[in-house]
Amino acid sequence: MNETTPETVEAVEDVASESSSAASLLSVIRLLRPQHWIKNLLLLAPLLLAHELSDTSRLGPTLLAILSFSLIASLVYVINDLLDVEADRLHPTKRHRPLAAGDLSIATGCVAIALLAAGGITAALFVSTSLLALIAVYLAATTVYSCWLKQVVIADVLMLAGFYTLRLIAGGVAADVEVSEWLLAFSMFLFTSLAFSKRHAELSRLANESSSGDETVAARRGYRVSDIGSVEVMGPVAGYMSVLVFALYINRDGREEFYTYTWPLWIIALLLLYWISRLWLLARRGKLPEDPVIFAVTDPVSLLVALLVGAMAVVAAAPWAAG
Repeated sequence: MNETTPETVEAVEDVASESSSAASLLSVIRLLRPQHWIKNLLLLAPLLLAHELSDTSRLGPTLLAILSFSLIASLVYVINDLLDVEADRLHPTKRHRPLAAGDLSIATGCVAIALLAAGGITAALFVSTSLLALIAVYLAATTVYSCWLKQVVIADVLMLAGFYTLRLIAGGVAADVEVSEWLLAFSMFLFTSLAFSKRHAELSRLANESSSGDETVAARRGYRVSDIGSVEVMGPVAGYMSVLVFALYINRDGREEFYTYTWPLWIIALLLLYWISRLWLLARRGKLPEDPVIFAVTDPVSLLVALLVGAMAVVAAAPWAAG
């Protein structure tokens, strides 16, 4: 006959405690959504486009700025989850988020906000007070977005695009390099297109789930399923406008300062045209996930396009032809 000894009970409790701790740690990691930190690599763009990536005196502050934005971005995600916890519980995928699923308490979310704020502010201060000011603007803007603008049609996608453009400005401040108006205009149009594709994916899901027709409204959004046709027009147009900006950039005066050849830049323009068109074709087919940026960095075709764009950029600069 088997007997349960105190040692056995203690061992089982230790295993259960370790399992619970591991599950809690995993839930905290999921709460922070580190997979989205890849978006903050945009801060490297000004340094890269200025051909100063090898300058360690500029690269170090830029990496700290990326860390700061990553921590603050996670803070914003936690705030969003706290505000949207009830709506997320009704969402087919968001209901699995730690707060919505009850894996973490509201108190844990509040503690996470405090720690992330402290870490993000400290990292920014090590760079400059100007970067800290931009972090404050980003945090204030995202808070306004979460509490209000998320529900305002069109303004919400412009704000989302603005967040990405703000990252470019922050990258320029951290690296102490100028961010051109061309880059800012290109960014606003491109990310407005991506923001519209995000809304399109949400509306496509609602259209498939809804039995109440066109009057269905996205949770905490101002869009109706009947708006999907308008989104299908505005989104691609914004994307094509970014290609137009890039084409005008190729023909601008002073391009010889950074580029030896212009023909590779025209190939980049064609690649962008292809990628944006494909993105919206997939969106129209209902095959685009609700986070187009994550899609872009995991989709094999998108990664191939990015590789070709990088190769063409190197050929255009032609460092071996210098002098």
